[in-house]
Amino acid sequence: QEQLVESGGGIVQTGGSMTLSCRSSRSGYMAWFRQTPGQEREGVAAIATSNLATGYADFAKGRFTIIRDNARRTLRLQMNNLVPEDTAIYYCATSSRAFSIGGEWLTPSFYDHWGQGTQVTVSS
Repeated sequence: QEQLVESGGGIVQTGGSMTLSCRSSRSGYMAWFRQTPGQEREGVAAIATSNLATGYADFAKGRFTIIRDNARRTLRLQMNNLVPEDTAIYYCATSSRAFSIGGEWLTPSFYDHWGQGTQVTVSS
């Protein structure tokens, strides 16, 4: 079974930028989630590999960009204007589902394959 491996995490100052990457050859949907201790995993951004349609959580709109490069089989999350509240473990996820209804593509249950996560820390 294909392994999803995230990369690009680390420490950045408030207002800085960071790009996360994940490699996968799967089709369907791909997404980034994040989780902090004691909190539920929340959707950040998702993309359909077929038509590259994207969806974002409200906190990510205007700051984060999800990009799928089908030729290189990579998924990236470009994050700008980072704030301490963005500190979390970020996970790459894939789903083989053929379609999404409403906002379910930003819910964890929609995805069946997960990476182990990469820590992003935004210092104040």
